[in-house]
Amino acid sequence: MSAPFLEGLRTRAKALQRRIVFPETGDERVLRAVALIQQEKLLQPILVGEAAVLPLLERAGGDPDAVELVHPQSDARLPEIEALLLERRSRKGLTREQAAAVLRDPLFFADGLVACGYADGCVAGAVRTTGDVIRAALWLIGPAPGISTISSSFFMAVQPFRGSPEVLTFTDCAVVPEPDSGQLADIAQAAVVARTSIIGDEPRVAFLSFSTHGSAEGPAVTRVREALAFFRERMPGIEADGEFQVDAALIPEIGERKAPESSVAGRANILVFPDLDAGNIGYKLVERLCGAAAIGPILQGLARACNDLSRGASPADIVNVACVTALQA
Repeated sequence: MSAPFLEGLRTRAKALQRRIVFPETGDERVLRAVALIQQEKLLQPILVGEAAVLPLLERAGGDPDAVELVHPQSDARLPEIEALLLERRSRKGLTREQAAAVLRDPLFFADGLVACGYADGCVAGAVRTTGDVIRAALWLIGPAPGISTISSSFFMAVQPFRGSPEVLTFTDCAVVPEPDSGQLADIAQAAVVARTSIIGDEPRVAFLSFSTHGSAEGPAVTRVREALAFFRERMPGIEADGEFQVDAALIPEIGERKAPESSVAGRANILVFPDLDAGNIGYKLVERLCGAAAIGPILQGLARACNDLSRGASPADIVNVACVTALQA
């Protein structure tokens, strides 16, 4: 499944020709990814950095004459981006001098290009931490309307277990450690939006727990039930159910036994984990033990497309996340 899924991602991204900015140009993996993007003409890359990066791009197999290179301190759009940052953060005490210093950081300047519409999305995290990537996005871009929680998804291309290969959404696996019921509903809502734009099928949301439809009780189960109720109020047209043990959410025969009245049991394609421990452990188990391709973490809930990378990302991983970013945009 992973090969057709990834081929489809690249084909759809190529048709859009989005402008995606890469601020971590000092990392060889990023430059190799940009070279691959150029070779396949997948999108229009923008690099943030010094002119010295261009021969390094050529050495990585890219075309330095066919890439846009911007430098934060000499770019004519800097005053516009600085004004936007001050508008968003001055009430938090940010001064003009501090804003100028912040925008010397390529990551923040890159998100400023996205926020002002000069780029369609940003990909970072090969070097910077998830916290850095999210902070820059929140300062310059902010959450989408109706969303107060920034979270993440992994798209897991798994081997056949319901008759054919599938891509499942696992959320949240990278950002929110202990979400409350409202945050879980936010995470599920954002995951539906992300899946619709990237996968394009009908979302079926399962809120996971150690209980299935009342088989156990406790504060954690109550929190998941409340999250489901909040989600149904916000997105009444989307199939969603819970609380589910993961086997009841995924396996038709078990779903029929444990929750026979549910339209989601055994058919879920979006798995909402109750906390970050469960989500992070779950995606890595499926990736490592089952050989699933894990695409992400994909940030969700932002007003514009900005995505994080694993700091262990390969050039191919960076290309895949860039293509997802193009589709989100």
